[in-house]
Amino acid sequence: MELNEIRTQIDHVDQQLVQLFVERMNLSAKVAQYKKENNLPIYVPSRERQKLQDVAELAGSGMEEYTRVLYSMIFELSRSYQSKLNNKSTPLHDQIVDSIEHTPKLFPQAPMIACQGTEGAYAQIAAEKIFKAPMIMYCKNFDGVFNAIEKGLCQYGILPIENSTAGSVKKVYDLMIRHNFSIVRTFRLKIDHHLLANKGAKVENIKEIYSHEQAINQCSTFLNTLPGVKIIPVENTAVAAKFVAESGRTDIAAISSRNCQELYNLTCLSDGIQDTGNNRTRFICISKKLEIYPGSDKTSIMMVLSHKPGALYKVLARMYVLGINVLKLESRPIPDRDFEFMFYFDLETSIYSEEFVQLMCELDDLCEEFKYLGSYTEVV
Repeated sequence: MELNEIRTQIDHVDQQLVQLFVERMNLSAKVAQYKKENNLPIYVPSRERQKLQDVAELAGSGMEEYTRVLYSMIFELSRSYQSKLNNKSTPLHDQIVDSIEHTPKLFPQAPMIACQGTEGAYAQIAAEKIFKAPMIMYCKNFDGVFNAIEKGLCQYGILPIENSTAGSVKKVYDLMIRHNFSIVRTFRLKIDHHLLANKGAKVENIKEIYSHEQAINQCSTFLNTLPGVKIIPVENTAVAAKFVAESGRTDIAAISSRNCQELYNLTCLSDGIQDTGNNRTRFICISKKLEIYPGSDKTSIMMVLSHKPGALYKVLARMYVLGINVLKLESRPIPDRDFEFMFYFDLETSIYSEEFVQLMCELDDLCEEFKYLGSYTEVV
């Protein structure tokens, strides 16, 4: 048989499949109406398990798994369609709508901000990019920024969440599981690291280098050219620069920013020492209450999924069905819960789209637990 003849037969089968699929979805609509009238849940796990077993047996040897995958997707489509038809609202959806209506149209210009580190920190630079004239308070660690927000000591906090070279800031992700907050904006800051020391210092005489562990990871290639030099992690790149300046020593150095060179009157022994020229850190701006500003087109959520095969696939399938792009997926172990993970998602979807509304109304059905972290715009 020629290839064109086979393709003609496939086209004929596809016509039948589409007609049957539409017929099935129309029947799903009738099921949705019945469930709505009788206050029944859309998702019935036992029914789906039995159906998957039945269709796998019908498919016969060699096609069972393919059929299970196909019908798993069909079930996701069916549930999504039923949810849309039933116009199910949830407390979360109502909270989001209320926030959209009551959040000021203009982003704040000069609020109180919490940053980790000290004067000259990259978080401070990010804050000054996000806000016009921020007032800044400094915290010793990332946990302190979350605590400052929760205690009402400041309106916003700035935290690094990922770097294009060194990857995710795992401590921040772990703290996100424990604390209550909302993301109101994000910013990608270009990071240029420099080796800074007191005047009179020389690279060949340096015995110790101080910096934040992320900055150290981002400069690994350069640091490998300095055998025998002790690398010492500290809380922040600015803290490192300040320590070197106050020590007065010429045998230690810091990996820090050009801002810190000027701020602490240091000299640059080597500039641009990061592994890649396109080194950027993404910062999140968080608040205690939910604020959703006009034009927000990104959303972050965290989910706890059941510990069984296909749990993550079903979530991703639903997002695919709704046409929502997943920008980032990160998993972190949940403290004190063996072999359970919290999944972090960054999603690309306008807060005004039907798909966004539908997903927010379906989160309860997709996982065991979830946290809506906010919707926002990313400043570049």
